[in-house]
Amino acid sequence: MTNNKKVLQFVEESVALATPANVVWIDGSQQQIDALRAEAVSTGELIKLNQELLPDCYLHRTAVNDVARVEARTVICLPKEEDAGPTNIWKSPEEGYKTCREIARGKMAGKTMYVIPYSMGVVGSEFSKIGIEVTDSIYVVLNMVIMTRVGKMCLDALGEDGDFIKGFHAKCDIDEENRWIMHFPQDNTIMSVNSGYGGNVLLGKKCFALRIASYLGREEGWMAEHMLILGVKAPDGTKKYVAAAFPSACGKTNLAMLIPPKSFRDAGYEIECVGDDIAWIRVGEDGRLWAVNPENGFFGVAPGTNEKSNPNALAATRKGTIFTNVVQNLDNNTVWWEGLDKNPPENAIDWKGNPWNGKTSDVKGAHPNSRFTAPAKNCPCVSPEFDSKTGVPLSAIIFGGRRATTTPLVYQSRDWNHGVFVGSIMSSETTAAATGAVGVLRHDPMAMKPFIGYHVGDYFQHWIDMGKKISNPPKIFNVNWFRQGPNGEFLWPGFGDNMRVLKWILDRCDGKVEARETAIGYVPYAKDIDLTGLDYSVDTLESILAVDKERWAAEAEEITGYYTNTIKDRIPAELWESLETLKKNCKA
Repeated sequence: MTNNKKVLQFVEESVALATPANVVWIDGSQQQIDALRAEAVSTGELIKLNQELLPDCYLHRTAVNDVARVEARTVICLPKEEDAGPTNIWKSPEEGYKTCREIARGKMAGKTMYVIPYSMGVVGSEFSKIGIEVTDSIYVVLNMVIMTRVGKMCLDALGEDGDFIKGFHAKCDIDEENRWIMHFPQDNTIMSVNSGYGGNVLLGKKCFALRIASYLGREEGWMAEHMLILGVKAPDGTKKYVAAAFPSACGKTNLAMLIPPKSFRDAGYEIECVGDDIAWIRVGEDGRLWAVNPENGFFGVAPGTNEKSNPNALAATRKGTIFTNVVQNLDNNTVWWEGLDKNPPENAIDWKGNPWNGKTSDVKGAHPNSRFTAPAKNCPCVSPEFDSKTGVPLSAIIFGGRRATTTPLVYQSRDWNHGVFVGSIMSSETTAAATGAVGVLRHDPMAMKPFIGYHVGDYFQHWIDMGKKISNPPKIFNVNWFRQGPNGEFLWPGFGDNMRVLKWILDRCDGKVEARETAIGYVPYAKDIDLTGLDYSVDTLESILAVDKERWAAEAEEITGYYTNTIKDRIPAELWESLETLKKNCKA
């Protein structure tokens, strides 16, 4: 399929290491995909679901010890430990390669090795990057076909001498004590052993599109970010685009596929989803930032996804989808998970493969991290710009976290460098249900803590440096949908009503509304948040827009401790300046 000597050498070295019985190159043809699906069904690796109700949909169960990303065994292999920084686990490249190769040696004996040529981004785009993943898992192949652009066209784009990202995956023994996901940023290489779970083995996703790409972006002058991209179509037909970063459990997917309130829909507003998880961002010739979603599908968390919380995501799963670790309803051979509806099946099989009755069982049928891998094109609100080779221009960048107090509903940074500071201090408070302690801050700068392929302080510096290249930068905002009252009740309705805040953000970008300057940045006047059709108190709105200087003074001290004790060094001077400004403003 290719004369690229680098590709052929990588495949030959992988074969020599893992010694498979056969090698199959994935060409992306429907005929080949159908044959692989049939083979996976015949071996039990996939379960074919009801093809009338869920056409081209399948169910997969992972090993019980292999159900999520393993951050404790996800490693950045750079020559110097200090270059990996305090947010990463480090090994030297020599040790990383030695560990993975010893584990993988001979582990594909009697099996087939699949060679997957894939593109992150539209093939032929300035944004796109080609990867080659070798794997012994049909499940991986079929997921990568959904999540990326797979086939011979990727090899054609490489030509005879093009460079690519190398990905080696072997299921080995699914041994959690010897499970490793190693990244070698200087070599554009990823090695994953002893896992079969998506986030650890779909090497185009977090491994390539964030960890390796963040390192590449710094070297090449662009950005790889853990951000959704959405478009807002106004009644006059104009469109504006925003990128937004949120830690887990903060409404990221819901915002990416938001359905505006009825009053906004009636007025002619629409939301278009460009991407739900990752953004690659470059400086355009016009001095603006342009963003693409390098993925081709959604790898979403199933529990909690339903007709109310995210109807667009649910609609995306109704054809061509692989479900992982959810309930199989034996009565109609479909799937179910907690939070889908209030009618759990009684005649079912749980995610572990055991008989399960949802009416009587006291254990959950679906794993809390169960997933769906769905083609993005299935989403009813997918953007017409989804396959754009140039991407979309960003008017705004939004950061957000889950804070019960302190952080207002929305505020705007004073400028780019202050916006980088706002992103660097992103945090969420833990809940009693999750940890047994309320209000413990977990810092997750730019929602990238697990995904930065190098030192976090150097990553902040890259943001500062990018700002110097942009003559027309997007404005940077912070949102917090999770302010709570004295009894723990949420004070903002969230979900589709977040459109009201989104409209204010875009009005600010257009200079249509004023804002009041506070100790932390620019905050809306309550009158400028459109509450049409919402039974909501203006007094409550005022309360969640308030900036309490005493709380923020305490916050500034906490940030100082985070910078000093956790990140320790390499923090850009511009961020220290923003922190000092915050402290002075809180005293003023």
